Amino acid sequence: MSDLHRLSIRELSEGLAQAKFSSRELTEHYLKRIAKIDTQVQSYITVTAEQALAQADAADAAIKAGHATTLTGLPIAHKDIFCTQGIKTTAGSKMLDNFISPYDATVVAKGKAAGLVTLGKVNMDEFAMGSTSENPHFGSTKNPWNLEHVPGGSSGGSAAVVAADLAPFATGTDTGGSIRQPASFCGLTGLKPTYGRVSRFGMIAYASSMDQGGPMARSAEDCAYLMNVMAGHDAKDSTSVQKEVDDYVSNLNDTSVKGLRIGIPKQYFNVQGLDADVKARVEESLKKLEEMGAILVEINLNMTEAYVPTYYLIAPAEASSNLQRFDGVRYGYRCENPVDLMDLYKRSRSEGFGTEVQRRILIGTYALSAGYYDAYYVKAQKVRRLIQQDFLKAFENVDVIAAPSAPTTAYKIGANLSPTEMYLGDIYTLAVNLAGLPAINAPVGFDKNNLPVGLQLIGNYWSESQLLSVVHQYQQATDWHTKRAAIAEENA
Repeated sequence: MSDLHRLSIRELSEGLAQAKFSSRELTEHYLKRIAKIDTQVQSYITVTAEQALAQADAADAAIKAGHATTLTGLPIAHKDIFCTQGIKTTAGSKMLDNFISPYDATVVAKGKAAGLVTLGKVNMDEFAMGSTSENPHFGSTKNPWNLEHVPGGSSGGSAAVVAADLAPFATGTDTGGSIRQPASFCGLTGLKPTYGRVSRFGMIAYASSMDQGGPMARSAEDCAYLMNVMAGHDAKDSTSVQKEVDDYVSNLNDTSVKGLRIGIPKQYFNVQGLDADVKARVEESLKKLEEMGAILVEINLNMTEAYVPTYYLIAPAEASSNLQRFDGVRYGYRCENPVDLMDLYKRSRSEGFGTEVQRRILIGTYALSAGYYDAYYVKAQKVRRLIQQDFLKAFENVDVIAAPSAPTTAYKIGANLSPTEMYLGDIYTLAVNLAGLPAINAPVGFDKNNLPVGLQLIGNYWSESQLLSVVHQYQQATDWHTKRAAIAEENA
């Protein structure tokens, strides 16, 4: 029973079904690990031990009565951007440090309906704006592979809990790479679905036209199990698409790597700042896929230089609109002893929001202001369409597109990257969100400092099954996804 955290989702599901252990025993195992290890990793903002044990007992009763789903009784961690009824939902911000949601996000509600057990809510960059999870209010989450390094962001807490075996899988969100980059930094598999595939209802908004929830786990198979729960139309989300949902688990072997045409954008491998070890590991993984029968095809993605400036006009513009609701009046942080209404607004927002959030609000407000709207925001939206067309043209000749997930491995905590340096670190991930495409990160090795490297595969619209299948077959031929950080090997 001491090694339950080493089991895959399929093995955990089978173990519960065969009564090898109970959901309460499994939940207690993870709670003990959290109590012992998370003091070092600092991944959880809120641990819901009492509620988790109650859910575990209910799951055990459902299993005994024969009413269980495949995932009934399995523990999960939720990024603290998903609203959870009766549990604090902070979005990683002082602004919402006292917010108890009166309802569940659809992703959380679907998890409950499937019998998942919520262990707690995990740390993140404030309002999902960042790439390091160095949170100014809740502290810096550590990378389990090296506690002196960041886990990535903004879903850094979600990546860290899985990499440290403090949850078997976790939910994340991806607005510009916030699932794929931390998955890369922590040696995990993470899927950003097609925009509209997973409901955004109850997910605190950053940039509404790009935000998308997705699964983070050790393997493509584990992600597929969670996607089966998360995906699907939701009438509460006007951007949710009415499209039949695949059985992602059953489809894991449906895509043959043999004959698969993988596009290699030459612009991506000539980016200034691409680390030599990252480039080498990604190229080795592509060579492995080629040995498995894939066909590598050089392609051009001519809009590459436009990704960062386009994203950092549109996303902050949407953020400035979404975050104007946090004004100190209705809910959330309110400054003490305001002298008048204007003082209440100013101090509540300046005290409640961190530096990076304030920076993006200011950039977005400027881009939307009179006199600049056409010059910046409208032009960025036009370029966004050109970026989408660039990808669609490439998909006429290839099945998937390969790239690094990030140009480097995990930064050191306190590296104090300039905003420009941090934004350029998203060069490989931003375009996927601008175009609304699905993409997945797969671990493919380590750099000279034993920090994980990730390969990103980008698919055409609604090709989540294909991406999961390709990575699953790659993972049947390699063992990078089975590697564990030393801290994950500690027993509770």
